[in-house]
Amino acid sequence: MKLNDSLPSECTSIMVGKQQTIDGSRIISRSMDWDALHTINFERYAATDHGPKEFVALDSKFRCELPEKRLGYTATPGYLFKGEWGSAGFNSEGVGMSSTESIFSSEKALQYDPLVEDGIAENCIYNIVIPYIHSAREGVERLGMLIEKYGSAEGFGVQFVDEKESWYLENACGHHWLACRMPEDKYFVTGNQSRFRKYVMNDRENYLASADLLSFALKYGLWNPKDGAFDFHEAYQRDEKLDTTYNYPRVWALQQLFSPQIKNDVTKNTFPVYAEPEKKISISDLRTAFRNHYDGTDHDPYLHNNPKEPYRPISIFRTLQTHILQVRPELPKEIGEVMYECLGMADLGVFLPLYQGVRSFPEIYSKGDGHASQDSACWKFRKVMTLGMLNYNAYAPIIKERYAKFEAETDARQKEMEAEYLRIYKEQPMKALDLLQAFSDKILLQALAIADELQEELFTRLTADVQQEYLFHGA
Repeated sequence: MKLNDSLPSECTSIMVGKQQTIDGSRIISRSMDWDALHTINFERYAATDHGPKEFVALDSKFRCELPEKRLGYTATPGYLFKGEWGSAGFNSEGVGMSSTESIFSSEKALQYDPLVEDGIAENCIYNIVIPYIHSAREGVERLGMLIEKYGSAEGFGVQFVDEKESWYLENACGHHWLACRMPEDKYFVTGNQSRFRKYVMNDRENYLASADLLSFALKYGLWNPKDGAFDFHEAYQRDEKLDTTYNYPRVWALQQLFSPQIKNDVTKNTFPVYAEPEKKISISDLRTAFRNHYDGTDHDPYLHNNPKEPYRPISIFRTLQTHILQVRPELPKEIGEVMYECLGMADLGVFLPLYQGVRSFPEIYSKGDGHASQDSACWKFRKVMTLGMLNYNAYAPIIKERYAKFEAETDARQKEMEAEYLRIYKEQPMKALDLLQAFSDKILLQALAIADELQEELFTRLTADVQQEYLFHGA
């Protein structure tokens, strides 16, 4: 079946500084939405001193030179374009990246610095950056250089994390960008909009930007100092009526979840860029956040069977994946860096731990295309979601209860495995890696077995429901 190219590609992103996580880790995360028929496949690339010298995009006109030396890295692209749309993962140096959050520049700014048709776009960013960086800051610098050299084909926001810091970069127009270091004592949320406001040009510890970010805005009337301090969003980015129902509610919902003390107006873009949570944030809290659909309120489209609900939820059926990248600097990077990956819709999905030190994934996680099949992990999870959405109020609780139990059990098993890894890794490093690999394989295959069980249970209930509807009494 042909994919629907007209569907918008959107995301919701959350970053958390180490002082606001329950275990002192740094976290970046994002959900990615497009067409539910598009499967996500896991990829792993080995480090090499003789990598490709040029990147030639399959999904756009972009091409660029590459360093010959390439780090190893993981990726979670869609099935159509191998080596593109890498989306998220860690490299062998321990740098994590999530790309990209679609954002939009203002029409006025684009008049003076238009987008570049064959410039850098969301399809290629991950694969031309993550294999060549050794820190989060270096990731910002490399991506910024590429934006200035080749121009941008579209608007995007990109997250970086390592053991020392986290950064978020937002581009603007064809050749401009601003990146901010994530405050350690705050969290940050966004949904398909630029959120940055402040820029301190001489504070390179916390801000990096294209060299002429301010002078360009001055020259073309995008900013007038008489009106106040420079505001990146006001100068370069877009706000329109669509945002009030499609983007603002997601930011509002997440800040209400983490910081109920903040009294935001959901109809106005006055949300703080960074906020302090009421309590420290855990991986479990982030799973809940990405499953949010205004649960239990008048705006819950699933509870009320209302696909015309004007507020766009965070968790939607056509979500392709959600990833939560966690860095725990006190641990060896092989187990200290984990990407929790949910294939498909987070609300009816399960988060799986993918450790940086894992050397391979079960083959079934690297298969799948635009047609349902039994040999694709992505499709196994998607079938459960599809059945669940046929009668959400009846079927969703069954799915959510089973996956919640599995996630809790996996959390406990992770602690046991990590303790054993730490006990042996210095004296028996290969045995420790084998332990990690065996754990990963077991968890990933176990999740598929649970999805199969859920599929059979839901299909049985659906059969009974259909029979009851078409019983034809009176015979």
